[in-house]
This record gives sequence, C-alpha cells and structure tokens, in this order.
Amino acid sequence: MRTILVPFEESDVVDSVLESACQTAKRFGSYVEGVYVQPALPAIASADGFGVVTPAFVEKYELEDRQRIQDAEKYFNNFMKERGVATEELETPVGQPSAVWQNVGPSEDYVGHRGRLFDLIVVGRPLQGAPVPSMHTLESALFESGRPILITPPTPPKSMGESIVISWNGSTETARTISFAMPFLQQAAKVSVVSIVDDMVPGPSGQDIVRHLRRNGIPATAVDAKLNKRDIGEAMLGEAMVQGADLIVKGAYTHSRLRQMIFGGATSYMLANTEVPIIMAH
Repeated sequence: MRTILVPFEESDVVDSVLESACQTAKRFGSYVEGVYVQPALPAIASADGFGVVTPAFVEKYELEDRQRIQDAEKYFNNFMKERGVATEELETPVGQPSAVWQNVGPSEDYVGHRGRLFDLIVVGRPLQGAPVPSMHTLESALFESGRPILITPPTPPKSMGESIVISWNGSTETARTISFAMPFLQQAAKVSVVSIVDDMVPGPSGQDIVRHLRRNGIPATAVDAKLNKRDIGEAMLGEAMVQGADLIVKGAYTHSRLRQMIFGGATSYMLANTEVPIIMAH
C-alpha cells in the first residue's frame, strides 16, 4: 500500500476520506496523491434548477470551479500537514509518508484511469439523498482501475486495521480482495473470517481461508453465522460488529450490479449502511 489515490469530493465524508488515507500512509509509509473530481456541468445546472445552460452560466461555473479547486488543494494540504504527512513536492525517502496535490480530474471517470497507477484508492461512502460522494466515482474506481478501494464511513475512523473481519462467501471477488488486503492483514492484531452459511456460493469454506491465511503467517479464526431472518448485508455487518471490526474486507458485487440495484444485496446494503471502513475489489 505504498501509493494511494484520494479523489477529493466536497462532501460531509471528506474528513473521513482524508483521515483514512493519512492513517494508511503512516502505517505503510505511503505516497498519497490528491485529485479534485470535477462535477459534470449539466448536473450542476440541473441541481440549480435551470433548464438551459447559457454562456454566462458556463463562465460563472468555470470561475467558481477554479476557486473550488484552489480551496480543495488548500484543505487537502493543511489536513495532511496537521497529521504529520509531508506535502513537499520534493522526493521523499521511501518509507516516509508524503502527500502531493497534483492532478485535476476532468470527470469521475478519470479516477478509474488514474487509479491504475496506485495500490489503493480511498473514496467516501455514498450518502442517501446527497450527490456527493458520487456513486459514479466509487464505481469508476472499483471497476475501471483494477485496484482495491477503501470505502470510508461518514465519521472518521479512530483506528483502522487492528481488528479485521473478512466477509467470506466463497467467491472469486472476495478471494481477490483478500490478496489485495494482505498488507493490512499481516499487521492486524485480530483477523476473523466471517461466513454467513445460508448465503455461500460454491467455493472454499471459511476454515479453508483460515488455513490459507495461517500459512501466510496470519493467525486468523473462522466464524460461522446464520441469517436469522436478516438480509445478508445486515447479517454480515452485524457479525462484523460482534467481532469488533474496525476494517472489513469484502468482494464487491458477487451477483450482478443490476440485480443488486433491483433486489438489493450484501454489497448494496453495506455501501449504504457501514460505519466502519471497507476494502473492496471486484
């Protein structure tokens, strides 16, 4: 986790995003790159209640956007400095955390493209009824970068990665996410492999994953639980809280995104409700 991308979106979750990035950078001696995600102009116009985008409106928007970018850069740099993360553009020795505000993304899609250069992308959990953090940004990072993402809850975490719960359902997606999360798992004080036995897909058991982790020097334990009339996402979050999780490792969208949008699912539920950070990959 030596390189971290932080898409900066003006939202109620921004402090949690930056705090999570700082904690990770300090843990692994990481380079953090901040990038401002510019909202689409039509979306801004629609949000303002205007049906027509006039040249005057575009000019006003561009002026305001430049100011927003400057404000975002200042906020990012001050946040990092206050937490002891160097923000100089000079080369920082390997193993020391550093942060640079370097790029301005022309759209949410930029995050997925730029993210291919990084070990981890930190994004905020989308909030119901709020346009930011953007679900488009999250899904661009998740599906276009080929990298894991760290999804942060609205409240900045006090700790992250001391007690990790792996949400295991037997899937390829979760197996891949475990591989990405190995740097966190190897440093954790506690690792629990939680399986909701009513909702497994064909694949290895939780005990199989525990044996795999122990062979990698991670003293994990397996926990089997049942739905007990809960939805799968609710059950998984509930069991993670029982284990005292401050970080969850989960594969994203074992079922299709369309199916989850229509019928719900573990990923959709956890994205909407988690109060602890989640590492996801697809």
